Amino acid sequence: MENVTLATDHSECYSVDNATRRKPFLFFYLTIIITAIPSNAFSLYVSWQHIRQKNELGVYLFNLALSDLTFTIGLSLWLDFLWKGVWDHGGYVCVLSVYFLFTNFYTSDALLCCIAVDRYLAVVYPLKYAFLRRVSNATVVSVAIWVLVGCFNAITITWEDSYYENNKFSVCFDVFLPVSENLARVNVARFILGFIVPILLVVFSTWGICKAVKSNQATEEQERKRISKMLTVVLLSLLFCFGPIHIVILLRTLLDDCRKVAWLLYPYKISIAISSLNCLADPLLYCFITRTGKANVNQVVLFFQVKKRSKDGVV
Repeated sequence: MENVTLATDHSECYSVDNATRRKPFLFFYLTIIITAIPSNAFSLYVSWQHIRQKNELGVYLFNLALSDLTFTIGLSLWLDFLWKGVWDHGGYVCVLSVYFLFTNFYTSDALLCCIAVDRYLAVVYPLKYAFLRRVSNATVVSVAIWVLVGCFNAITITWEDSYYENNKFSVCFDVFLPVSENLARVNVARFILGFIVPILLVVFSTWGICKAVKSNQATEEQERKRISKMLTVVLLSLLFCFGPIHIVILLRTLLDDCRKVAWLLYPYKISIAISSLNCLADPLLYCFITRTGKANVNQVVLFFQVKKRSKDGVV
């Protein structure tokens, strides 16, 4: 099906999609899947090493990797949707897919906030709040995040807002009508709780850490750089990966003319694609910034180098 025209209950509303416009998204998500699955699988191993060393940071990193890996595996359904231009898996699977999408969004940014706050407490109050930075407490916080995000999504994600079908075709998530009053409230809550609050928490933590590090001459330069890199990745992940989608969601909420809403279709698709890059940004935290992660990456690189040299020697 080369062209798909989505007619809504409003006769003047149309959202047009075609194979040419779908193709870049198809290749983009395919690249994400190929890259993110092995990197996040490796990140599970790296973060598990943190946990074994009684490092509470590993608990947050492990849950981040688990969230990203689950979401990435589920992207295969979106590839099928992009290939065909129609959704063939029914409304229940569509709603479940949207559920996993938003679950990844909000578990990820909540866990990134936990990492920023954990580093803030470790640097600014290393002794005063040491009891909070335990593996057991991090586990309780992580479980609470999964439960709260899961419950919020279960209450707010509906069939009507996620799935549309008529006697010719069906679509999932690309339902572009003026939002209902209930969805408008949900989108505002998503923007505030899922984007503004995390940004403020990370900025506050970063500012507090920078201030403490500058005043503490005992902190090694290498340690300062490591902390700075970690918080930079956290902040950029929130701003770049989750900023565009939440801005578009808010704009969609403010527009009540369906023709203007339809104009947001491709900015919406692009912002969703950008948000999926979060699955690649998160492994940077565990593999290339944390000490254990860098050590494990070096071990893997050394293993393949030795293997290659031995193979060349045989030849």
